[in-house]
Amino acid sequence: MWNRTPNRAQPFAARGATVAGSVEEAVADADAIVVCLFDHQSVHTVLDPIAVRLSGRTVINLTTTTPNESRELATWAAEHGITYLDGAIMAVPEMIGGPGAAVFYSGSATAYEEQRTLRDLWGESSYFGSDAGMASLYDMAMLVGMYTMFAGFMHGAALVGSGGVSATEFAARQAPFLAAMTNGLAGYAATIDAKDYTGEGQQSLRFTEAALSSLMRASTEQGVNVEVLKPVYDIVRRQIAAGFGAQGTARIFEELRSTR
Repeated sequence: MWNRTPNRAQPFAARGATVAGSVEEAVADADAIVVCLFDHQSVHTVLDPIAVRLSGRTVINLTTTTPNESRELATWAAEHGITYLDGAIMAVPEMIGGPGAAVFYSGSATAYEEQRTLRDLWGESSYFGSDAGMASLYDMAMLVGMYTMFAGFMHGAALVGSGGVSATEFAARQAPFLAAMTNGLAGYAATIDAKDYTGEGQQSLRFTEAALSSLMRASTEQGVNVEVLKPVYDIVRRQIAAGFGAQGTARIFEELRSTR
């Protein structure tokens, strides 16, 4: 193994890894090279100088990249005779190799099958086809939900914090509530796929606007910044202004979806 910051590799040496002195040394005898770096540009910075050495071998790139960046790397790999498999790690480092760890893949089906023994060490695998950008697309979509959830939690913690409640106490109540709310995702998904926002039992955009308005006022009254909440509020208000107030709240998907 090799790391751009050498001292970060040393703890693995104590666990049996062979630490290479250079990236050239690290890839010298490997049929498959696993790459996990900071970003798309860092992959090129490290691999471009050794591209000739990688010809005829497999690169499994687990670096977080956008779908188009993943596709660009797949094109680059093909131009250099490299078999390319893109991966998206759906876990924090401590989870790797344990329960709950998952990695999404797209790109070379041959590499996906041939490297089964290696990838099974990391977590549950899912393959999304030959388009190298699909694993990243799923990754980006899921991370949007994660980061906005975290931001929502921090807004809530700030809100109860204005009343002297600790973030720890709030988290103990918020976590099971959010877990319960995820049960509604399948219903929203069915509504979106059917494009039927007028069905029975849907919470209307007008109702949601009233709820969000209350949250905005409460936050302001408690001295809490509303920048996390306001974009959602604004989308709902635009949908109402466009004449959809009686339709279900899932209709905000229509404003968010790609129009390409």
